[in-house]
Amino acid sequence: MDIPIKSVATKSKISNPLFHIVFWVCITFFIAVVFGKSWGSGLQAFYFISLLLPVVMGTSYFFNFFLVPQYLLKRKYLWFALYFYYMLVVSLYLEMLIFIFSFMYMANFDLDNMAINTRDILLLAMVLYLVVFLGSFLLMLQQLFESHRELEELKTEKKKMEKPFLELTSNRKIVRIPYENIIYIESLADYIKVHSNSLGDISCKEKISVLENELPESFVRIHRSFIINREKVIRFNNNEIELGKVILNIGRSYKKQALTKLKARKINLSGNAFI
Repeated sequence: MDIPIKSVATKSKISNPLFHIVFWVCITFFIAVVFGKSWGSGLQAFYFISLLLPVVMGTSYFFNFFLVPQYLLKRKYLWFALYFYYMLVVSLYLEMLIFIFSFMYMANFDLDNMAINTRDILLLAMVLYLVVFLGSFLLMLQQLFESHRELEELKTEKKKMEKPFLELTSNRKIVRIPYENIIYIESLADYIKVHSNSLGDISCKEKISVLENELPESFVRIHRSFIINREKVIRFNNNEIELGKVILNIGRSYKKQALTKLKARKINLSGNAFI
């Protein structure tokens, strides 16, 4: 069964580097401003945040993109708790090493000349973890929600595939056309025409938008007048799709979604446009 396109889109959005860059820049700026006012030195706050942030980032990514999908979402709660504990131990150990390094390097063992003390830095580390894990918790909830939605989509898709044919009323007779035999569906004024391998062209008084919701994921709406079976696609480019001897145009408003679904099937583009 094909992977739902919404799932692919969601993952690509999460993996967007720009999203992560903006997120961490905002975190750094916000905490630097808050602690800079408290310490009376924004520069010192920025230095310590820069030292602590790599460990916090590593902890966050390990939690969000390894522990949650590999163990929590798969309901391996014991392993999740165990690795979560190990993660905290390693992370806190690295933070302690950074504390020692920061005082040695920045204070040069003369702690009286610094406007901050160990307790301030510990508070800074705790706030960093709190803010990041709050974001991690929200991301985890989003992942759980997306997983639930994908599961519902898979159930809906499975339900559609339980009936492996399109049932229509043509010339007052019920006609069942197997999905695998449908090449494409064409909308013509107040009726539709199904072009198939086995039964030829079947006409029926129905709206193409109604069929779009009933058909499984293997069918793609490429135009206000066309739904194609992507299993029958020979090749395509940004403007046209070739189905055997038939070439159909891709509508402007359907282009983005149609191309995403076609590329998700890993059809060989051949790299060339066709006419």
